[in-house]
Amino acid sequence: MLYRLLKWVLLGPLLRVLWPTKVTGTEHIPATGGAILASNHLAVADSFFMPLRVSRRVTFPAKSEYFTEKGVKGRLKKWFFTGVGQIPIDRSGGTAAQAALDTAIRLLREGHLLGIYPEGTRSPDGRLHKGKTGVARIALEARVPVIPVAMIGTDKVNPIGSKMWRPRRLEIRFGAPLDFSRYYGLQGDRFVERSITDEIMYALMELSGKDYVDIYAARAKELLAAEAAGVEAAVPPQATGADRVPDTKVG
Repeated sequence: MLYRLLKWVLLGPLLRVLWPTKVTGTEHIPATGGAILASNHLAVADSFFMPLRVSRRVTFPAKSEYFTEKGVKGRLKKWFFTGVGQIPIDRSGGTAAQAALDTAIRLLREGHLLGIYPEGTRSPDGRLHKGKTGVARIALEARVPVIPVAMIGTDKVNPIGSKMWRPRRLEIRFGAPLDFSRYYGLQGDRFVERSITDEIMYALMELSGKDYVDIYAARAKELLAAEAAGVEAAVPPQATGADRVPDTKVG
């Protein structure tokens, strides 16, 4: 009820008027059943504008800190993020990461649309970065299609660190579903999961027109911060072999 109220009565109409958006490809979204909407991630605003243009409810896994802040402000945040279709996920690692996977798989098996950002965090430079393999594991376990989604312009509306959104025309492109049924039963195979993830990122690159960078977005943030500080960045984890372990964090 709260989700529909915010989407169709309170928040949705305001966003539609102030940020006119060109939307293409919505016919690729199934009318029923589970599916993953895998999007590039430019800004916090992505999680508001994309669900607004999908007739079905879209659920996003969100960091648990959005739901656990104390006081009146914390309660308002919890009410709001719950209302816009987000569910809390503890992403601190280990069993928490598995809990995130399990939650996503359960929602998909129940027939929900699940929004996921394969890059794992917002792009620090507007480019598309290496995807985390959790999205592949989820797609294989839940046996659902993956629909690539390109968000264009939200980084201009809501730049990293900004508190006020800026007026700008936006564009959202929904691509044709990616079918990975040929890989069913092979979840856990790191080569299969990496292949699937790379295919998703390639589809996002073509759909968005963004340049692709073969490093994780989190690593790109470290490099940019180091460059700004005038210091040499630390050796990336993947250089030590950690990149061979499939990442199971969601969004």
